Amino acid sequence: MSGDVAQGNKFELGAYSFGVAGRDTEGTVVSQATAVRNVLEQIRLAEEVGLDFFGVGEHHHENVPVSSPTSVLNAAAAMTSTITLSTAVSVLSTDDPIRLYQQAATAAIISGDRVEIIAGRGSSTASFPLFGYDLEDYDRLYTDKLGLLLEVNANERVSWESPFRPPLEDALVVPRPDRPLKIVLGSGGSPNSTIRAGSAGHPISYGALNGTPERWGGMGDLYRKSADDAGVDPARLEISVASHGFIGRDGLAAKKHFHQHEMASFALAGRVIPAQWDDVEPNYSPGGMVFAGEPQEIAERIVDLHRHLGHRRQFLQMDIGGMPHRDVMSSIELLGTAVAPVVRGELSGRTED
Repeated sequence: MSGDVAQGNKFELGAYSFGVAGRDTEGTVVSQATAVRNVLEQIRLAEEVGLDFFGVGEHHHENVPVSSPTSVLNAAAAMTSTITLSTAVSVLSTDDPIRLYQQAATAAIISGDRVEIIAGRGSSTASFPLFGYDLEDYDRLYTDKLGLLLEVNANERVSWESPFRPPLEDALVVPRPDRPLKIVLGSGGSPNSTIRAGSAGHPISYGALNGTPERWGGMGDLYRKSADDAGVDPARLEISVASHGFIGRDGLAAKKHFHQHEMASFALAGRVIPAQWDDVEPNYSPGGMVFAGEPQEIAERIVDLHRHLGHRRQFLQMDIGGMPHRDVMSSIELLGTAVAPVVRGELSGRTED
């Protein structure tokens, strides 16, 4: 396993959001418009406190109203100067890959090449009926559209045959940023998607909301082995991790606070997690995958996950289930000022195994 960060490849920390609308747990009603503006405030603060990355996800629900990540990225690109911005994820199966490329490319130009795309199938299927797609085509749509997105990213003029759109013949796609976009494959952690990404040499971003560092370490080993078997240059490989997390000065209070909001967030998606703290505590503790607690513990747990997985970036979703905006901002500040320095101190200057 490649367990350490190569010299010159700083380990990156950040956050991601889908926006949070509705009534928060303090009783404040947050409009969808305010929820989107709150995401922009989070991005601005993330850069101010020295974080490396902010991802904007896609959902189509009244309580998580950021349905067009690239629109937010274009606004964020104009008001920031250093932080990397990305979709997280774009639901590629129901998007137009050419339009997605054009919007992200525009943001990249505005930002000075700080924009990426994380392209995935998406954890929700709400976009399929909304945009007129058939769920029976779930896998075929993603495979076809990913191919077109990669082709457009590599070439200004594109020819493409597909069962899902009229053919393209030497079609011009503009604008072109100064360099191609980084396109990362989003995955929930299935072995098949891991093998596909590794074999093709694509960077991968795991949505890791449960499991153990050992389990995710095994997935990283599979990714690298698949790449090695396919003769892929190891320099093309990169693993990111998106996880739930929340940082507070009082570790136990932060964990229990986040648990209440995680329950509410999963309930919106029709999923249930245990209400009793004792039943979920292992996933909120060392060996689990919810990164909630006080800064030193979270730093140590990120470093421990890195030792198993060898990832180069981790970003946390904090604003879930009616979490008050001020609590999200406080957590982002602690991630940048109290967690990031410890993680960077532990991981900087090491060479790959």
